[in-house]
Amino acid sequence: MGQQNLTVLTEFILTGVTRRPELQIPLFGVFLIIYIITVVCNLTMIILTKLDSRLHTPMYFFVRHLAFVDLGNSTVICPKMLASFVVYQNTISYYACAAQLAFFLMFIISEFFILSAMAYDRYVAICNPLLYCVIMSQRLCHVLVGILYLYSTFQALMFTIKIFTLTFCGSNVISHFYCDDVPLLPMLCSNAQEIELLIILFSAFNLISSLLVVLVSYMLILLAICQMHSTEGRKKAISTCGSHLTVVVVFYGSLLFMYMQPNSTHSFDTDKMASVFYTLVIPMLNPLIYSLRNKDVKNAFYNVFKNLCQLCV
Repeated sequence: MGQQNLTVLTEFILTGVTRRPELQIPLFGVFLIIYIITVVCNLTMIILTKLDSRLHTPMYFFVRHLAFVDLGNSTVICPKMLASFVVYQNTISYYACAAQLAFFLMFIISEFFILSAMAYDRYVAICNPLLYCVIMSQRLCHVLVGILYLYSTFQALMFTIKIFTLTFCGSNVISHFYCDDVPLLPMLCSNAQEIELLIILFSAFNLISSLLVVLVSYMLILLAICQMHSTEGRKKAISTCGSHLTVVVVFYGSLLFMYMQPNSTHSFDTDKMASVFYTLVIPMLNPLIYSLRNKDVKNAFYNVFKNLCQLCV
């Protein structure tokens, strides 16, 4: 009897953001606009930091990779989520679900450590300005980014393989708008305690270690700013950190809100709202924060636009 109850799943059903029919069309419009803005803004940031020689600095090197990660994260999630608003039953194949989980984990873990690398970059720029070009060499930037991509890929593959090599039984309905590890675990036939423990340990390590780098970097930056004698120097130091600090507060704030809820109020619905924020809203906000608050990016955009207009004429 036990063997007969085990069915090989070929697809999953994603419940989407909401099941209320009256919200389907308005939410489809909202998320479509968010996704279009995300794609346009992040692609623009990637192109600008590549084309404009004045943006060939370590800070904008990390900004470009942040834009790439945000674009990837949003693209992995949003198109499939948009389908849930216009189809009766939003299905995803077994292997597409595994691929979505792997890419989502890779991009979201990469974001943690890109933000911490950017915090270290700002620390060196303000606390060791004379040695900035020596310490933040092109080689070090490439090594840091290479290591974080390797680490995030390893972790993404490890969890995806561990989950999808086990057998799923019972319902094939995922109570989420994308394939995430947490809603998939209760659907496994075998005891998933080992995977659950690994997820908790790695998630805690990713969050705490990256946040610790950010906090230590900004504590040292704050001390350096307090020791500056000129008001102009303080203003300049604060302005160079403003964009990154805004991005950090928004990203870690949404994650801490999700992780630090008491179990009594914790639910998949609150997880969904937090997930919407850090998978769809934050990737849209990040390039806007860096472009609207930054003269270098505005000037680069103006110069590239002017050159394109001259070529067209």
